Amino acid sequence: MDFATFVFDQLPPARGRVLEIGCGREGGLVEQLVARGYDAVGVDPDAPEGDRFVRAEFRTVDGEWDAVVAGRVLHHVNPLGESLDKLARLAPLLLVDEFAWNLIDEAAQDWYEGQHRMLRAAGAEPYGPASLDDWRLRHLDLHSDDVVLRALRERYEELAFERIPYMHRWLGGPSSEALEQSLVDAGAFPAIGYRWAGSSTSTTRSSADSR
Repeated sequence: MDFATFVFDQLPPARGRVLEIGCGREGGLVEQLVARGYDAVGVDPDAPEGDRFVRAEFRTVDGEWDAVVAGRVLHHVNPLGESLDKLARLAPLLLVDEFAWNLIDEAAQDWYEGQHRMLRAAGAEPYGPASLDDWRLRHLDLHSDDVVLRALRERYEELAFERIPYMHRWLGGPSSEALEQSLVDAGAFPAIGYRWAGSSTSTTRSSADSR
């Protein structure tokens, strides 16, 4: 199940207002949300041009929304706690697609880097880095999954949580997803991605609104 399917499974009926933070240059899920009948807006410093997009940091956004969508954003965000407080004020529902980089063990790294080399040798150009050691050195300030999940659970009631394969997104090969899933299922290495949905509690929202 892709992230769009997860989002539509969790959202209230169409015509609600949905804010996607960190929609990126490609606009995230905004167009799919609009096509389904939602009043959707994407915010990102590099957001595309258009009426449905705002080029800004999400912390500058205000208003009332039915849901916030955050795809591969929160592990980058600082300060994390204050940012989640802001999201809880904006909307009662938060839908998250995330990346547990800290769960990449030696077996996962060996598999990923081997697949990367094979794809490049075949003439492909994978999206992700060739060396995960070099990647880690360039990303020393990322939040681990336990930090993100703890902060989420302090502010929201958990509605859904699932671990999913992730490295195939970096690879982009025709069989990468199925192969990674089979190895995760066999216990060769852990699932690196996860999806999460939560509803902000009345205590969280009332305390946030009083600030």
